[in-house]
Amino acid sequence: MSKILQTVTSFLSLRNFLSVLTPFGLNMVRYFPNPYDDYKLGEVPLHKDEIISQINDILSNITKRLQPAHKNVEGGLYVGVTGVSFMFYYLSKNPLLSEKRTSYLEKALEYLAPALETSAGDKTSFLLGDAGTYALATALKKEIGDKKFVEYVKAYKSLYNYYLNPKFLKCGGDEFFVGRAGYLAGALWISREIKTQIFSNEELYKICDMIYMSGREYSKKHRSPCPLMYHYYNTEYLGAAHGISFILQILLSVPGYLDFNTSAAQDVKETVHFMCSLQTDGGNWPCCMEEIGLSDHKLIHWCHGAPGTIYLMAKAYLVFKDQKFLNACVKAGDAVWQKGLLRKGPGICHGVAGNGYVFLLLYRLTGEDKYLHRAIRFVDFMNTDEFMRDARLPDNPESLYEGTAGTACFLADVLVPEMAEFPFQDVFSTYVY
Repeated sequence: MSKILQTVTSFLSLRNFLSVLTPFGLNMVRYFPNPYDDYKLGEVPLHKDEIISQINDILSNITKRLQPAHKNVEGGLYVGVTGVSFMFYYLSKNPLLSEKRTSYLEKALEYLAPALETSAGDKTSFLLGDAGTYALATALKKEIGDKKFVEYVKAYKSLYNYYLNPKFLKCGGDEFFVGRAGYLAGALWISREIKTQIFSNEELYKICDMIYMSGREYSKKHRSPCPLMYHYYNTEYLGAAHGISFILQILLSVPGYLDFNTSAAQDVKETVHFMCSLQTDGGNWPCCMEEIGLSDHKLIHWCHGAPGTIYLMAKAYLVFKDQKFLNACVKAGDAVWQKGLLRKGPGICHGVAGNGYVFLLLYRLTGEDKYLHRAIRFVDFMNTDEFMRDARLPDNPESLYEGTAGTACFLADVLVPEMAEFPFQDVFSTYVY
């Protein structure tokens, strides 16, 4: 097991331990009180020059503190230099930052270079390993007109058969970080970026079928209350990082799959409804099945809780046109507004920027200025003395998911909220070319 994977697993184990202690009074204040008034009718001021200045400061700090070196490759897109490369690539596509496009692409190549020479860890992992490196290399090389991008398409596709093994990854081979859902997310993202489908529908559906059968078998064996269920290291997570919400979102996103496999379609839909039913009165979700029934669910993070599960609800709303899923999104957004200014730092996995993305999603879903207002207030809070003084320093402070590289992506998306998307979790694309 890689060091990064051990760290992630240790964090999850600690979280479970703390959740046991909470009823005995050992609670933790996980968020700053929200000091802002909610939206009132009127224009939403967006100080674009100030946000661009913030982005420039972040980039300056990242390039000083995290070098594009082989020793910083481990952790892939999640916390390695590949994630910083993604950030520069992402910024290069922002129309309001176009004057720096060339320099951003140069930096993206610079930070990707060591990852193309040194393995990030697990070969088949999308977020933590080489699969993510190949995906980014494909898009980046294509963007600069380098015909060698086809070599990285081949490298990505060469991993395909691993995911067809029913026993792929005993720890749980279906989730986002290291499993089949992550690989499919990467395949869809590559196809969108290069505007060419890299797998046939039949090939995509084979992996979807593996995910579907895996979920049915596990659910039946463990007598789950819904048709599909999954585990990661023997914990039935519900959130986006390792849980069922991202897995279901991918099954809803692969073009035509629900029409191709009608049995899967029925079970996916029923399981999505089950997930919707687990939303608490406060708008959050339990971290895992074992926590259903607890009086309070304190993790309001992208990785565990409403800020990640909302993407499943949004995709379900777009696919099924059922108002209950949009209502769930709105309720989740209210929870994030109240308790989403996290003390864990500025990142997108379990930080303020990741929670700010919730409002950009809701803005795109509803067109309501209220959500742009909320996103901008989260931007403002990250500049306060209180946040800078009292927020915790992430383990990987310059990284894409834990640190400021993800923050830069969020800030760039606030500039163009109609285009905003959490990395690799676009719910709006149909992925048809």
